[in-house]
Amino acid sequence: MSTIPTIVVTPSTAADAYGRVDRGDLGGGAASGDFSATLQRAMQGAVDEFHATDAKTMEALSGGGNLTDVVTALSRAELTLQTATAVRDRVLSAYQDIIKMPI
Repeated sequence: MSTIPTIVVTPSTAADAYGRVDRGDLGGGAASGDFSATLQRAMQGAVDEFHATDAKTMEALSGGGNLTDVVTALSRAELTLQTATAVRDRVLSAYQDIIKMPI
């Protein structure tokens, strides 16, 4: 069975991150890169999740695999799709708000 990744943030790590943002130093750590690179990584992660689900499903259909793993993979793929849809809706809403702004 696959594990769900967790993020552990200690208070000192959070304080350091807030300090870097306050100083305007966004070049290091997880905040590095631009928005398009971050979006590209997120989309690639979603595509990889769908491919993994497809592989688990095909393995189960061919007589191998574990049904629990297939159901878990399908649930993760469904959650990934819902998240991607929610992000898309928020981005479109922000774009529409920006377009409505007077020049």
